[in-house]
Amino acid sequence: MALWGGRFSGAASDLFKQFNDSLPVDFRLLEQDITGSMAWARALTQVDVLSEQECARLTEALTQILKEFENNTAVMLASGAEDIHSFVESQLILKVGDLGKKLHTGRSRNDQVATDLKLWCKAQAEETLKLLIKLQQDMINLAQRESDSVLPGYTHLQRAQPITFGHWSLAYVEMIERDITRLKDAYERLDVCPLGSGALAGTAYPIDRQALAHSLGFRQATNNSLDAVSDRDHVVELCSAAATSMMHLSRMAEDLIFYNSGEANFIELSDSVTSGSSLMPQKKNPDALELIRGKAGRVYGALMGILTTMKALPMAYNKDMQEDKEGLFDVMDTWAICLKMASKVVEGMKVNKAAALAAAQQGYANATELADYLVSKGMPFREAHHVVGEVVVFAIEQQKALEDFTLQELQKFSDIIQSDVYQHLTIDACLDKRNVQGGTSLKQIQNALNDKIVPVEQPNLSSTQLRLNAHKAEMLQVRAARLSDVDSITQIVAHWTNKGETLPRPRDTVLRDILDFAVAEKDGEVVGCASLYIYGTGLAELRSVAIDENHHGHGQGKALVDYMLNKATELELQRLIVLTRAPEFFAKVGFTETDKETLPEKVMKDCDLCPRQHACDEVAMEYVLS
Repeated sequence: MALWGGRFSGAASDLFKQFNDSLPVDFRLLEQDITGSMAWARALTQVDVLSEQECARLTEALTQILKEFENNTAVMLASGAEDIHSFVESQLILKVGDLGKKLHTGRSRNDQVATDLKLWCKAQAEETLKLLIKLQQDMINLAQRESDSVLPGYTHLQRAQPITFGHWSLAYVEMIERDITRLKDAYERLDVCPLGSGALAGTAYPIDRQALAHSLGFRQATNNSLDAVSDRDHVVELCSAAATSMMHLSRMAEDLIFYNSGEANFIELSDSVTSGSSLMPQKKNPDALELIRGKAGRVYGALMGILTTMKALPMAYNKDMQEDKEGLFDVMDTWAICLKMASKVVEGMKVNKAAALAAAQQGYANATELADYLVSKGMPFREAHHVVGEVVVFAIEQQKALEDFTLQELQKFSDIIQSDVYQHLTIDACLDKRNVQGGTSLKQIQNALNDKIVPVEQPNLSSTQLRLNAHKAEMLQVRAARLSDVDSITQIVAHWTNKGETLPRPRDTVLRDILDFAVAEKDGEVVGCASLYIYGTGLAELRSVAIDENHHGHGQGKALVDYMLNKATELELQRLIVLTRAPEFFAKVGFTETDKETLPEKVMKDCDLCPRQHACDEVAMEYVLS
């Protein structure tokens, strides 16, 4: 069923339908569309468009749709729906009848698709961040392992000065760090919620858009409805961040392809990332690296595609913008698989130290050291540069290394050269002299590693996980719960239920009420939860406030209560109540004791679930909101 058929007396042609429909691409937004629809149902309830019972029925039906179709793509695609929004709405109507038609009140597909896509982008950015940090840690590990393995450095693909594999690895650590910061910057800007912007002018219903944004896990709501539905900067920025990162991966791939060649023979790639030739049995081809290098082009193409699509569009939504998702989805998929493959390559790579060292000793890589030596004796650099050039010409004619000349032979070019020159021409001397910050000396490499290495104080966490946690902690602290948090919330609540400290909340209940929950994250891990259950005008109960036992004492509980108090204020609630066995904690955040007898009967009805109902030791407390 089309969402717009009333205006038309004739049916769309099959060709137009095939050309127009986006479900074959945007079916990937199923979870996001359902999450957004649940939040919108709650928002409509708060402005009396829906009753509490209607909201509960819609939420339950939406939950069922997700369960039925999240792993059943074939049925979705065979449905004939125009897009993911019409698919979800048609399924909803099948389950709840005309009630399903009420959900779209005050909402447009324009703000709906913008919200869905931003939710997807946020989740995808978080997953990509993990992969970037994993690869960065792999490069740090390689730098540690090969910190003193000598490698010829190149400019113009000509041997220039000796470096180490550690120094080479750390160069890509720096590139990946910039990739990480670019992704986090993009995340910060896309973390605003368009829902409630309507088609372009805003919704006619008095929706609290800030509260709506928080319920979906966004930092805030967008400030302009026209911009909100027109904006695809987040698609451009993610594609741009991916293109820059893929450029780095492609350069690394090119380096390693060359290092792996028979001419260089500096490294050997693992069998798990290489292939053979159908004709030449001796070959071992670096296919993984070549594909990384090749796939950079398709990412660049998608970036240019979205920029070109958006460059001349008039304001508000245009159907051209339907083309945003196919390229973006491919970009994020390609970026992810290339990051995974790059990690696999680095993990299994072996360095041929002898071959790399021999190459570094050839090609007169120590010529700059001889020039510096002459400068240290008082010769102007330009003159020293000329003198050493003559020495190299002679060395090439004689097919000798600079350090193999006798003192008398070297003194033919300058009589200020003395016997101490030889200590400056060794590989170790070449490396050690580069002892400035960022240099290739072993001391500077160790200093750089010391800055990058994360101390592993927690035995169950790797350096990679700790590095990821540090970045994710910057991105999220306390936020609205998402569907992906259901298991974590259920586990935390179940732990304290088993200890008799809180009422049971089965997984199905948590899933149904997920929009009522907020979670606390510490170092990227869900460590606490709380829910806000609204009884009626002006009254709500703070429920299921629970912190993982291993994370007590770090302020997560207070942060959760503060978050819920802010949410209650945004919802214009008048009173927040809690039944607790920890009155001291709630007193510290402003709650005061109250008589249980003053609480509404439906609040106390929840106590029927409590095994201690006949010997209750909970204290009733309230927070009066001004």
